[in-house]
Amino acid sequence: MSDKRIEIPSGIVVRDLAQKMGVSPIDTIKKMMTNGVMVGINQAVDFDTAAIVAAEFGFEAVPESVAETQAEETGEIPLWRQKIASEKEGDLVVRPPVVTILGHVDHGKTSLLDAIRQADVAAGEAGGITQHIGAYQVEKQGRLVTFLDTPGHAAFTAMRARGAQGADIVVLVVAADDGVMPQTREAIAHARAARVPIIVALNKVDKSNANPDFVKQQLAELELVPDDWGGNTTVVPVSAKQKMGIDDLLTAILLVADSIDIRANPKGKVIGSVIEGELDKAKGVMATLLVQNGTLKNGDIVVAGTSVGRLKALFDFRGKPLAKAGPATPVRVMGLNDVPAAGQIFEVYASDRDARQVVAERLEAAKQQSVAQKTSLEDMFARFQAGEAQELRLIIKADVQGSLEPIVKEVGELSSGDIAVKVIYSETGNIGENDVMLASASKAILIGFNVQAEVAARRLAEGEGVDIRLYDIIYRLTEDLQKALKGMLKPEFIEKPLGKASVLEVFAISKLGKIAGCRVTEGEIRRNGKARLYRGSDLVYEGEIGSLKHEKEDVKEMRQGFECGIGLKNFHDIQKGDVVQCYIMEKSE
Repeated sequence: MSDKRIEIPSGIVVRDLAQKMGVSPIDTIKKMMTNGVMVGINQAVDFDTAAIVAAEFGFEAVPESVAETQAEETGEIPLWRQKIASEKEGDLVVRPPVVTILGHVDHGKTSLLDAIRQADVAAGEAGGITQHIGAYQVEKQGRLVTFLDTPGHAAFTAMRARGAQGADIVVLVVAADDGVMPQTREAIAHARAARVPIIVALNKVDKSNANPDFVKQQLAELELVPDDWGGNTTVVPVSAKQKMGIDDLLTAILLVADSIDIRANPKGKVIGSVIEGELDKAKGVMATLLVQNGTLKNGDIVVAGTSVGRLKALFDFRGKPLAKAGPATPVRVMGLNDVPAAGQIFEVYASDRDARQVVAERLEAAKQQSVAQKTSLEDMFARFQAGEAQELRLIIKADVQGSLEPIVKEVGELSSGDIAVKVIYSETGNIGENDVMLASASKAILIGFNVQAEVAARRLAEGEGVDIRLYDIIYRLTEDLQKALKGMLKPEFIEKPLGKASVLEVFAISKLGKIAGCRVTEGEIRRNGKARLYRGSDLVYEGEIGSLKHEKEDVKEMRQGFECGIGLKNFHDIQKGDVVQCYIMEKSE
């Protein structure tokens, strides 16, 4: 064991872990990726993950306290748990378990959720649940169980990636007539990464071609050995269509919940997770929240990510008004100023001033992080051109495992000379926000084969400067990569700085917009050049020079010491004191 020891709490942000070890956050993230953990620089990981990564850097990780060690042993330590670590043991009470249902498409996830809902519809409530809010509760043996009705693996992973508790228990739906499929394996990987117990719902056992023993054998090969085979995995035969086995499944959920000791303090700090959010034309911003500690009340001031507001109304999963909501209760709320993202942690603040200050700090931190990421990306290209770094990093997503393996193999063989092609992560499924976050952190290109990039992922990629490329033919994929490699070996264009100008005054011209009255302080400014506008150290514009004038006359260039008017193409937020940097792109020899 190494003599280098570091103390780590039950949960720690990646940036802080890197700082404790004295290593680069990007190197820390790369180590985590090799261990199957996808996180960003400002996301939290549990003690287990931090300890494994620390060991790979030659450190021995020790917990900060015995209490935190006990908390760590129960599973993943999400961000919300860290925030309520100060709750007194005597104030904690048992709360309902939170369950999410995962599995392969067409194996009956939706049908099973419907069967569970219908089994709970009380007499006289023929209408049942009147609206979809992404979560609901059922009663069994006088106890409540909360089900997250979010769509599949993407939402589950998004919540976990942001430090939220996606669920306490995962119910894995596997069809008895179809067996383990690629998405089943993916669901198992997600559940294991979240360190939550898995209960298998063996669905469609009523079908004539059902083969439960064959499916159990497949599960055993994936280290989910059924309890009736002497293993630790509860396997419950069900038929969502015939409403068979639903009671047994709910009983199994309560038994597993008892074994993992799920508790919260209803009188403590109010904190929880955003399940989903939307903009309703009639009601404004509506968000579904899952309370995880404390009791949320009407009139509370809530911050979720960068959304803030005083709650105007609370509704339960049936649409009935509520005055308050305790731990493990899903609640739909009105009053936030913006739609929060799924998986965001929400908290209650004592005053509107405190809440808005927190949001302002988060917005500023996000801005700083964005600038830092763009700078590091520019540094990377500079290193390519200087010959200091020659590596093309890729994240590959494919529709099925059968496509993924040959693509990874073929891409790995493209390395030539000083340039290495490195696949840092590969998986089946569509390109989601987590993939973009990973690509941004590792400065990688996202490759998709026979998959789609989700709308939210495309939007995030534009903001983070991540390149997404989609293909349906393998040779076109490899052909494009070969072209990229050649481009990296010998760049076609290089940047040539020309000069700088300081903005002395800003003039509003009716047909041209805002024109910067400048003095050229270095070199020259050219009409056909490209421009960057700096405000202090911040880059606020990058594009083309739209116009260049000297005493109302159009000119092609202006040299050092002269004054001129500069217009930037499609940009008018120019301020006195800004600096215009002019450059051109020249073909390399």
